[in-house]
Formats: sequence, structure tokens, C-alpha cells
Amino acid sequence: MVAFNRPESEVSDGGPPHPDPHTQEDVSSGFGYRQELHRTLTTTDLVVYGLVFMVPIAPYAVFGFVWSDSHGMVPLAYLVGLVGMLFTAGSYAAMSRAFPLAGSVYAYVQRGLHELAGFFSGWLILLDYILVPALLYVVSAIALQQFVPRVPAGVWVAGFVAVNLAVNLLGIRFTAQFNRYMLLMELIALGLFVACGLLALHRGVGSGGLTLAPIYNPATFSLATVVGATSIAVLSFLGFDGISTLSEETRGGARSVGRATLLALVLVGGLFMLQTWIATDVARGMRFSSPESAFYEVSERAGGTWLRLATVFANVIASGIANALVAQAAVSRILYAMARDGKLPAALAKIHPRYRTPYVSTAVVACVSLVVGLFFAAHVDILSRVVNFGALTSFLLLHLAVIRHYFLRGRSGAWLRHLVFPLAGFSVIAYVLYEMDGAAKLLGACWIGLGALYYLLLSVVMKKSVALEI
Repeated sequence: MVAFNRPESEVSDGGPPHPDPHTQEDVSSGFGYRQELHRTLTTTDLVVYGLVFMVPIAPYAVFGFVWSDSHGMVPLAYLVGLVGMLFTAGSYAAMSRAFPLAGSVYAYVQRGLHELAGFFSGWLILLDYILVPALLYVVSAIALQQFVPRVPAGVWVAGFVAVNLAVNLLGIRFTAQFNRYMLLMELIALGLFVACGLLALHRGVGSGGLTLAPIYNPATFSLATVVGATSIAVLSFLGFDGISTLSEETRGGARSVGRATLLALVLVGGLFMLQTWIATDVARGMRFSSPESAFYEVSERAGGTWLRLATVFANVIASGIANALVAQAAVSRILYAMARDGKLPAALAKIHPRYRTPYVSTAVVACVSLVVGLFFAAHVDILSRVVNFGALTSFLLLHLAVIRHYFLRGRSGAWLRHLVFPLAGFSVIAYVLYEMDGAAKLLGACWIGLGALYYLLLSVVMKKSVALEI
């Protein structure tokens, strides 16, 4: 058990004092932990990490599904998702200042709300982080099969897993440098599509120009329809929360995580709406051969076969390597944080002596991603919804943690930041969850039930104390 005896004055202002962020004996030691990870990332590194995690071209993979569920109002679905995520990002920023630890929402809810709630928030976010790499591998494998159909999807999945495992084991500094090149490639690909799409609209393709129909079409609009589509679109935003998992590896101070989280989310939200607005107008009147290939078909209509090939290639690299890489890094930090608190096997908290990475956790994530990727290869839509269930449910607990830690326990008096905004974020996410596909909610409930059994095994059968004295 890790014990913390903190005076009330520290609780009320949101966290412990912040010593020099460039030292190795820094904020994590204020919570009873020894600094083990390599503290080397700048705020810019965090923003790049967040952008790569969210993938500026993420709508490529799910455009067809969002198009169908939103009746063509794709950018509106992304706008609703952005609003909900901005409230959540604000809560992440607040809690990252109070608890600058690698556990992300698990650490925040555990210390800000309750130990039991913390366990389940960590358990739920694991459903997101563990399944995200697998989802990305499957999406990339499906895209590649358009070119080499004789190669089984499982071969591609195994190849992506191997590459990302090697990069992540080499250390966070190497991963950060790799991310910059990946982000540049994605932005170039996005620029090509935007330019070709606008030229196509100017030539009379699709709607013949940018219209308001993708934002609001009175003939097909309903709040339930848009929110239902948002439950898929929001998948593209998941990743801004991953920035907080690197809190013990940043040298920019506790506030840098919050700043990077908000900045990355706003930047990527604007890019999502821009590309889907153009794509929706270009696609006016089209009938897609499949939801998975919808964006690729729109790209071909906008710029020809060469643009379709470039779009497929960019999405494969961005999803199968860049995004899955940072997702794997994030979940390994969650496993590391939960393991050092005694909630998962202790081996998952082992740090590589040379590269300062949680190498056991990283390897476990790679193995799980491989198995899940092979199992869900033919069910991308179900996998995407299940991923969202885990993240969104943990976000609900995060908002409650902000209210309790700052507004109730800390008596901050900041009604807007520490009460109204968290409640607004809670309401938006709760409604999105309510409108989510029934199969996803059933699988999510099964995951919660499995977590409850595991927690009972730890606390009742094994009589293992996993509480933190805050």
C-alpha cells in the first residue's frame, strides 16, 4: 500500500507544491513514488503526441459509418463530439495539475473521488486503450487488402504489432522523435485531400461548393440521430486523454499537460470538421460500396485514383503505426501505474534498466492487441463502439472527481470551472452513452462485471489492501 498524509492546505489548492520540473526527484515523489521513468518530453512533444494519438486524418477510417448514422451530417457529429470532449479536456487539465502522475484518469479519480471509483475508471479506460491498438491494426489491414487481397489480414496485424513493440521499447524520447515525422506525413496527406476536394467542388463535383447541409439538414436532422453518430465520431477524439499518461515523463511542469491537452484537442477538432465538411459535399449523390471504403471512394471522386491510393497509404501508416504506437505507449503507462499500486500483477510495473520504459506492460499490450485484432477483424463497427464505451464511462467519473476534489473538498469557489463545466461534460457524455449501440453497451457492461469480480478477488478472497490513504 502507498500511503499519503497530506495537509488540508495542499488539498484545497489542487495539489502538492511543484519543485523544479527538470529534476529527477520531482512531483511524483510528493505522492510517495520514486521517479523511474525518463523525464524528457517538452510541451511541444506532448501536443505532437496528442495529435498523433488522435490522428488528424482519423475520419478516413470511420467516415462511412458516421455518414450513415448522421444522415450525411458528418461535421455536425464531430462538432458535438468536440464540445463534449472540450469539457472533458478541461477536467483532465484541472486534475493533471493536482495529480501529475502517469495513471491518467485512474490516478485522478482514485485521488479526487474514491479509491473504488478509481479502480473502475482505470479498468474502463483499459477497455479503451487495450482495444484501440487492435482496432487500428484491423482498419489498416482492411485498407491494405484492397491492394494485396491474397495476404491475410492477420499477417498485416502481426507486422504492425511487431514494429510498434520495437519502437516503444526503445524509449519515450525515440518515440517522440518518431511521432514528429508521422505527424508531418499525415498533415501532408490531409493537405492534398483538402486542396483536391476544394478544386473538385469548384469544378461542380458533388454539391458544387461548400454548403450548410453537412452542418444542418432540416429534412433529416434529429438530435438522437446526430448523437448516435457522435458515439462513433468521438472515437477520433480519443487520444487527447493519453497525454496525461506521460505526466511523469514531461519536463515542462504540471501545467504543461493541461495546456497540451486543450491545444491538441482544439487543433485536431478543427481539422476533423474541415475534412469531413469537404468530403460530405464532394460525396453528395454517391452510393458507397462499403462503409469501410467510403472515404477512399470520395478521395477518388475528388482527385482520381492517385489520390485514393495516397489516402489509403496515409491512413495505413497513420493508424497501423503512428496512432497504434502512441496508444500502446499510453496503455502501458496505465498498466504500470495500476501495477505499482497493487491492482494488477507487480510484473507490469517493471522498468527496463536502460531505456526506462515499462517493458513488460508494453509487451503484454502487444500480445493482447494481436489476439483482439485477429478476433475482431470482421467486426470493425462493433469494436469501435466498445472502445468508446470504456473511455466515455471513465470520463463520467473524471468529471465527478473534479467536482469533489476542487469544489466540494477544496472549496475552490470556481463555480464555472469546477462545477458547471464538469456537469456539462458529464451530461453530454451521458447522453452519447445513452444513444450508443445496444451491443456495445452490453459488452461494456460485461467488462464492468468482470472488473467487479477481479476487484472482489483482490480485496475479499486475497485480502489484499489496495486503498490509497489520501
